[in-house]
Amino acid sequence: MSDATDQTGAATAAVPVCPRHPDRVSYVRCQRCGRPTCPECQRTAAVGVHCVDCVRAAVKAAPQARTAFGAPLRGGRPVVTLTLIGLNVVSFLLQLTLGAAWTSRWVFSPAIGELEPWRFLTTAFLHDSGSLLHIGFNMYALWVLGQYLEPALGRWRFTALYLTSALGGSVLYLLLASPTITADDPSWITSVVGASGAVFGLFGAIIIVLRRLGRSARSILVVLAFNAAIPFFVPRIAWEAHAGGLLVGLLLGAVFAYAPKSRRVQLGVAGVVATTALLVALAVLKYAGA
Repeated sequence: MSDATDQTGAATAAVPVCPRHPDRVSYVRCQRCGRPTCPECQRTAAVGVHCVDCVRAAVKAAPQARTAFGAPLRGGRPVVTLTLIGLNVVSFLLQLTLGAAWTSRWVFSPAIGELEPWRFLTTAFLHDSGSLLHIGFNMYALWVLGQYLEPALGRWRFTALYLTSALGGSVLYLLLASPTITADDPSWITSVVGASGAVFGLFGAIIIVLRRLGRSARSILVVLAFNAAIPFFVPRIAWEAHAGGLLVGLLLGAVFAYAPKSRRVQLGVAGVVATTALLVALAVLKYAGA
């Protein structure tokens, strides 16, 4: 009698159960670790079935595909680019609905930048509310350039490039503005709006990126030349912001594109921090001497 009981107990203990779901009997075993795995935890593999734990471990251990500039290779839409476009469009709609109340709260001019320095950046999310062409061109250029640069550089570098270029545009406008306000030169109290500085930074970066890859940047140079000529024919265009963004884009583009593989992250962060610090220092010196 005792022998029969022992055999039944041994048979019960030998029933395989899923480690993640002990209440489920499973006679299917993972081909990697050999543990039982229930239907919910099974993942079909090239050979047999793997459990979810082994699949997760394999994904972590596998080397991640990267671009030529070290960014993780991702599929899908450019998330940062779409977010920036969305922010600009929402801000533009608020300009149309709230009028000067919204624009005056975030717009930049040299006269107010010292007291409210965040305007150096927020003005890049404003546009001329009386011109659909202004925001239309900037957002189209952002979409075209962002689709290429964001996947190539990665999200954090692309975001840093855009925002630092916007800051560079405002700073150069400040540096070239005269604190002496006259009828011929009211630049110190003139407001500057638009994402053009940031967009021109993307133009500058893509020139460097294309050259680094051995590809022609002639079409980009033609577009830049065309835009450089526009201020000579169209009034009220802050070419200083364009130039400031372009210079920052060229600088950061070179840092991102030519950094050694082993130090891409460190040099990328250092480049953004150093460029931002330089722009802030130049602005502080300008206000100190004004």
